[in-house]
Amino acid sequence: QVQLVESGGGLVQAGGSLRLSCAASGSIFSINVMAWYRQAPEKQRELVATITSGGGTVYADSVKGRFTISSDIAKKTVYLQMNSLKPEDTAIYYCNVDLRRTYSDFRNRNYWGQGTQVTVSS
Repeated sequence: QVQLVESGGGLVQAGGSLRLSCAASGSIFSINVMAWYRQAPEKQRELVATITSGGGTVYADSVKGRFTISSDIAKKTVYLQMNSLKPEDTAIYYCNVDLRRTYSDFRNRNYWGQGTQVTVSS
């Protein structure tokens, strides 16, 4: 199976920074897209940022200019550098990966991390 392990969440003051990491392991042939989602209390889960295998990125309007998504292909890891954090960024952040498990299996599969809490105080 595939496992996503997240880390880097915590409590910070407004204006501070955090760097989230998500490492994928298990049966992985190639990764198509890695992404970060977040879900604030009593709100729906929303897409924060994505990065493709080619390095293309997409950001939610609410985090543009403040967050940066990046990846390390060798480590099968995706990062989310969060700067100028706001209380509105408080949420559980989830890693999501779309991948191929083996060379012979052409199907794209999607996996989720367990989530890591990010809390930004005023």
